[in-house]
Amino acid sequence: MAEIRIDHLHKAFGQDEDKVIALEDVNLEISGAVFVSIVGPSGCGKSTLLNILSDIETPTSGSVSITQDGGKAKIGYVFQAARLLPWRNVMDNLMFVQPERDDAARKRCREYLEMVHLEHTVKKYPAELSGGMQQRVGIARAFAIEPDVLFMDEPFSHLDAITARGLRRELHEMWKATRKTVVFVTHDVGEAVELSNRVIIFGKGGQIREDMTLDLPFPRDAADDKVALAKANILRRFEELDLIAR
Repeated sequence: MAEIRIDHLHKAFGQDEDKVIALEDVNLEISGAVFVSIVGPSGCGKSTLLNILSDIETPTSGSVSITQDGGKAKIGYVFQAARLLPWRNVMDNLMFVQPERDDAARKRCREYLEMVHLEHTVKKYPAELSGGMQQRVGIARAFAIEPDVLFMDEPFSHLDAITARGLRRELHEMWKATRKTVVFVTHDVGEAVELSNRVIIFGKGGQIREDMTLDLPFPRDAADDKVALAKANILRRFEELDLIAR
């Protein structure tokens, strides 16, 4: 079982009068086959937290532990943009991150492409794909390394609403099939409600303001009354915590 433990995490950028506090005394535990969304206003430290968890950034103080059954966990990352290598075709992009580029890896990559309905694109190059298709390739690439923990940083924020809705459904199906531990950063409360069984609210200054459990059954549709009510309740909580710009 994957386990993430964050203890008294602090991150500051700059010094003296130019210092900006991105994260302040963050304490958090995440474990098991859960889909956790982190929501909050721009500049509240959501992406900084993911970058520290994935070793892109180093903390100013505090500690992070990410383990799988007591050993070091394998981590996957999906960025805001797909970041595909333009000179490689789809299959080669997936194979590029495989530790062993053998027939078993190629078969696994094809299986994950099938999950996002892009098995027919294996020989196409990124420039031949739409933005939504590129992001689906990026998601398949992350799952194809079979990580224990998957970090996702606003992967649908640059897509139109219809495309993003379809991708959320595909992502949920992949998560249901693989039962990975997912930490998903988003500014879209509705997206968090549709996907997550736990929502963590960050406020300005990089502090956790609320940790909420969602017990709604899957799959969830934005038009469902219970889903809409959960979204409204979270937005109301944002107002109560004074996290909505006025």
